[in-house]
Amino acid sequence: MTVQVSVIATSSLGDRSYLASDGRVAVVVDPQRDIDRVLHLAGAQGVRVTHVVETHLHNDYVSGGRDLARISGAHHLVAAADEVGFAREAVADGDAVTVSDSLRLRVLATPGHTFHHLSYVLDEATDGGWQPVGVFTGGSLLFGTTGRTDLLGREHAHDLARRQHDSARRLADLLPDGTQVWPTHGFGSFCSASQADAPDSTIGREKQANPVLRLAADEFVTETLGGLDAYPAYYAHMGVTNQAGPAPVDLTPVARADAAQLRRRIADGEWVVDLRHRKAYAAAHLAGTVSLGLDGPMSTWLGWLIDWGSPVTLLADTAEQVADAQRELVRIGIDRPAAQATGTPEQWATEPGDLRELRAADFPALAAARAGAAPAGLPHPDVVLDVRMTNEWRAGHLAGAVHVPLPDLPGRLADVPAGTVWVHCGSGYRATAAASLLANAGREVVVIDDRFDRAASAGLAMAG
Repeated sequence: MTVQVSVIATSSLGDRSYLASDGRVAVVVDPQRDIDRVLHLAGAQGVRVTHVVETHLHNDYVSGGRDLARISGAHHLVAAADEVGFAREAVADGDAVTVSDSLRLRVLATPGHTFHHLSYVLDEATDGGWQPVGVFTGGSLLFGTTGRTDLLGREHAHDLARRQHDSARRLADLLPDGTQVWPTHGFGSFCSASQADAPDSTIGREKQANPVLRLAADEFVTETLGGLDAYPAYYAHMGVTNQAGPAPVDLTPVARADAAQLRRRIADGEWVVDLRHRKAYAAAHLAGTVSLGLDGPMSTWLGWLIDWGSPVTLLADTAEQVADAQRELVRIGIDRPAAQATGTPEQWATEPGDLRELRAADFPALAAARAGAAPAGLPHPDVVLDVRMTNEWRAGHLAGAVHVPLPDLPGRLADVPAGTVWVHCGSGYRATAAASLLANAGREVVVIDDRFDRAASAGLAMAG
């Protein structure tokens, strides 16, 4: 086999792009907006990008397809049924696109994730003719799941779920069991109905493992729609941007802000985001900032929490970390942060009173505190706040806890009962973000920086 398929993972958004080549020319599938990663990989492999294909108009990130096609001179394949505001090569079900004398793409309509979703079968030339190697399935058939069907509106979710079922069955019927499955979503993206159950897969494996290929249509629709949770608010802007045609990115450094400017931005109610690890944030941070460390899905939560278009200032240890954050943010259409600052919290403060600590605990400490024996330095928990998503809460939660999902918290701070708040999530990342929001609102707060699966063994009563 001469074809080589390389994965370009964007773990912070839970997606994959692909570069498939025969050693001379290459096809790029569903590229993210920071296309320098693709160009670097193509250069390292010594191949020329001749085709850029989109499985659908993406809802969770801004596509780099238009810009990559412009720079590389590649053909840009987009579903004919999608109305877009830029030049493209329209393709539809049944089309075959010859990439080289050894590679071919076959276009299959696989609606469900979107109305006009396409999958692309990658064929390789053999002595016996064209043979399928794999299929790029975008948001259709994923590893052990499928793409969610409610992103175009709840009113379409049922219809699209039925189409998703039909599309997956079509792929399974048309392609041999050994055909590789290469999805875009499913690796943490909120675009998937649930998360991938394997690192790779084939049509044959999906027939055994994927509910869409085991359940009748009605059962699949009921199960899929019943399991959907909320998705990020910023998704509302992605499809519109991708339909219009995204502009090229600008990843050059943004202006630096001194301590006085940071204080003014916080006083004006702007978002000043601390990118350091949550433990460093807890030890010392600039009052009024929000903790969203680069070690987690920073861009997803920031894009979900802010009012779209709000100025964002980034704080980090180093300029490299700010650059990494800029790269993550352009992928969801936050193109230019308002400012940046690097160094230490002491350098960001105009006076010592600008600095704040965040008290941290674990689930055993919560159990002790609830029993009236709070560890030294920790106040009694008047409120235990769970900021996980609704599906996580329904699967099991602490008895007596209050539930406000993190994305809802900025608008529901008044719903958190009075008193000292101990806040938790599933690992500590979202809890620290929530704790920073609560502290900024003047609440006394303790962040539980611990894994939720340790709560029961710590002696805490469970419910749900």
